[in-house]
Amino acid sequence: MKINIKELFEEHDIKINDSQVEKLEKYYEILVDWNSKINLTAITDYEDVLKKHFLDSIYLIKHFDFNNKFLLDVGSGAGFPSLPLKIMVPSLDVTIIDALKKRISFLEILTKEIDLKAKLIHGRAEEFKNRNYYDFVTARAVARLNILSELCIPFVKVGGLFLPLKGPKYEEELDESLNGIKTLGGRYIQTINFQIDDNSRSVLKIEKVSNTNKLYPRQFGKIKSKPL
Repeated sequence: MKINIKELFEEHDIKINDSQVEKLEKYYEILVDWNSKINLTAITDYEDVLKKHFLDSIYLIKHFDFNNKFLLDVGSGAGFPSLPLKIMVPSLDVTIIDALKKRISFLEILTKEIDLKAKLIHGRAEEFKNRNYYDFVTARAVARLNILSELCIPFVKVGGLFLPLKGPKYEEELDESLNGIKTLGGRYIQTINFQIDDNSRSVLKIEKVSNTNKLYPRQFGKIKSKPL
């Protein structure tokens, strides 16, 4: 029996209307269709996509106010978490940057088909120009935190938040990243843990407390070989 999106979301105290359900269902159909052409996700089962991609992304609205905010999603892949968030919060201004042109092509068709407005940029985060600008910068399953921080924190405005989504084993990554986070003008605040079935998830809340030095981000080769 096909899982009911409304009931699933209500189990997690998230309200969703019929139009939003329709957009998520269409999102799933397009994702699976395109996944046969380019590698977007290893997860294609309907229930798994609902829980491990859509609900996992949307869970952020339980803890953060995205209304009328500016969000940059770094290395978004198939659009997670930014596009499910956009479906739930239409006033959210979303920019996605991804280094793979095929993924951007998929996102261009997806956003047109489900009537979502988002800025889609084919490029590398370390070459992006909008420094110290966004209320939120998100990243999900892109890289270890000590690398990810330099690719993301420079683009958060002072008072804004960097929100990397991680699994349950984030402590080691966090420990090795604290110095770099501080160097980049950030400050670790807390970790928000949540559970979807047996899947433990973590969102790190990192606040931008001062503008990032213009030296950062460095070229990716340097970031990877000598993390801060």
